[in-house]
Amino acid sequence: MDTRTYLNYWAELYKTDMLTNIMPFWLRYGVDKEHGGIYTCVARNGELMDSTKSVWFQGRFAFTCCYAYNNIEARPEWLEAAKSTLDFIEEHCFDRNGRMYFEVAADGTPLRMRRYVFSESFAAIAMAEYALATGDKSYAEKALKVFKDMRRFLQTPGILEPKYLPTVQAQGHSITMILINVASRIKKVINDPELDEQIDTSLHALKSYFIHPEFKALLETVGPKGEFIDTINGRTINPGHCIETAWFLLDVAMDRNRDKDIIDLALTIFDWSWEWGWDPKYGGIINFRDCKNLPPQDYSQDMKFWWPQTEAIIASLYAYKITKDPKYLQKHRQISEWTYAHFPDPQYGEWFGYLHRDGSVAQPAKGNLFKGPFHIPRMMTKGYTLCKEILTEL
Repeated sequence: MDTRTYLNYWAELYKTDMLTNIMPFWLRYGVDKEHGGIYTCVARNGELMDSTKSVWFQGRFAFTCCYAYNNIEARPEWLEAAKSTLDFIEEHCFDRNGRMYFEVAADGTPLRMRRYVFSESFAAIAMAEYALATGDKSYAEKALKVFKDMRRFLQTPGILEPKYLPTVQAQGHSITMILINVASRIKKVINDPELDEQIDTSLHALKSYFIHPEFKALLETVGPKGEFIDTINGRTINPGHCIETAWFLLDVAMDRNRDKDIIDLALTIFDWSWEWGWDPKYGGIINFRDCKNLPPQDYSQDMKFWWPQTEAIIASLYAYKITKDPKYLQKHRQISEWTYAHFPDPQYGEWFGYLHRDGSVAQPAKGNLFKGPFHIPRMMTKGYTLCKEILTEL
């Protein structure tokens, strides 16, 4: 089919899937009408398996609802679910010092705190997106406060427990990349110098520390100044994370008048990471690689999880939008066709999350503390938006 027909096909598929499959599934089986917030530990048919609530998914779900409301269709039930979840977050998910829990009980009783600030990152983008949806400036200010608290927690020794003892000096890619997205989302509703400062800091770290041309790879863990750490963890490539970073960078590039240096960096990361991640035998993006092609340590290293596929769908479409290079539309076709052939559940709706390398289902649950309504609906919303934007440019 020609490019216009192709893009119209996927735009309508993303929108229809959101309206008739993904959002109805989570509104029916996930929303806690008694306490507020969202359950994510649900079986294949939506049955609740565990009432423990993932705190980062409270933010992720509220963001998902608002993002779809702002970009696909202004459905009141989505905004209502977002508000209920944001209320739950504010009432139950922060401790007295402003840090967020990782797990709480159904009624909000705290269960677990981790040394990361990812719960805060998703709460912040949810508040920002809600501000965009409603025009309520107070949520933009709340988002900015959470963001500034995140930076303070990260920069103040002693607040967050270190991952390693002082004998190991290292820094991780995950927080570097997520802060780009958090700052970019908040910038859409409120201005503050710390937002651009953080984006610039993360850009510098990616270019100077995490990018390793000798391996044509973006590494997950490096030394304080980007030193290569020749251990299993130091050699790890997470293609999904890297591809996600690539499209976060394209967002920044577009916000900065199509900044060529940032676009080049993003495309380099995407191209390298696709080569490391794409499985030439079975298709799909695998979880982990070793930059020296040694055996990865993680037992799920060659599995196909849901989220790297969705990030590759976004990144390939975004790369095509910016370059109009047909190779990126071909990558979008490859990853989209493989993903839609293996992950959607035709019987109970939503998507499986965990596949073996050959694409067979490893376990059929629709959610847990790590999988829920975020990567899939974000891909559909962003994919729909990108398709529509490209169509206006043809």
